[in-house]
Amino acid sequence: MMTHTVSSSRRTFLRSTGVLTGGVLISRYLPDALLGRVAATGLQAPPQDAAVEKMRAQMGSAPIETTKLAEGLVMLSGPGGNVVVLFGREGKVVVDSFVQPAWPRLRATLDGLDGSPLKTLIDTHWHFDHSDNNANFRSAGAGILAHENTKKRLSEPHDLLGMHFEPSPADALPTDTFADRRTVTANGDQIILAYVPPAHTDTDILVHFSKGNVLHMGDLFFNGTYPFIDASTRGNINGMISASGRALQMVDDKTRIVPGHGPLGDRAALQRYRTMLTAIRDKVRAQKAKGATLEQVQADKPTAEFDPQWGKGMMRPNDFVALVYAGV
Repeated sequence: MMTHTVSSSRRTFLRSTGVLTGGVLISRYLPDALLGRVAATGLQAPPQDAAVEKMRAQMGSAPIETTKLAEGLVMLSGPGGNVVVLFGREGKVVVDSFVQPAWPRLRATLDGLDGSPLKTLIDTHWHFDHSDNNANFRSAGAGILAHENTKKRLSEPHDLLGMHFEPSPADALPTDTFADRRTVTANGDQIILAYVPPAHTDTDILVHFSKGNVLHMGDLFFNGTYPFIDASTRGNINGMISASGRALQMVDDKTRIVPGHGPLGDRAALQRYRTMLTAIRDKVRAQKAKGATLEQVQADKPTAEFDPQWGKGMMRPNDFVALVYAGV
């Protein structure tokens, strides 16, 4: 699971650099009124490349924890988005890859599972805390499989959460892409990759291990915290709700559901998440339709009933309301 240490350090870093200040998310995709309030604080982020490296270092220092999901199938958590590994005689299939500083420990953990080689890395989406070790997997002999939009987004520069990302080098790009669905057969399991229309980003996929009965949702699912939604690459609250509904149709009461961040979940946890997203979206949408400003909606506290369970992560209640307001 995503440890408290990682969640806390990430939140502390974002707030210390002015990315999140006084309940404000700095993004050119949010209303100008938000940006004015941040400017008034006089806080500025350090140079963007330095911000990326600082976040890498903070997230990368977290220990790697291993959770068994099924025979030959484990979840790794800690220095970035949660990772799933299927291992056996035919080689390792890995979903997501933590941040770069964690690579030596990730490689050692993978090697410790069994003696099989790294065969395939699957990116659930383009964000760096999930795809940062693409080049290291390539150099270790693995192919990289992702949705075609992931390769497109990794090939572009991005400014996100006060950080600047240059296009990824060629050796960090996916070697194989798909548009809608792809099935990978390995180690006696059938892995189904399914593209989801824009939700967290426009690059998201669901990864279902059929035999192991495990679903990796990437950042379509933040278990226990309000999710970040990346409007800069077409993410939106309606897509997040639709993605949760689609995932619910793919699972049963025994399915183990791996979120992008947070502890291992199940169908009931995912249903609670979708209920929360829908309730907040509906409240914010209704108020916005009546002409309420973002500040008025935030003052009305549409997340109040959910804050004790969901409001203590990176996205604080007002930050999440701002994302929802911008997307409805």
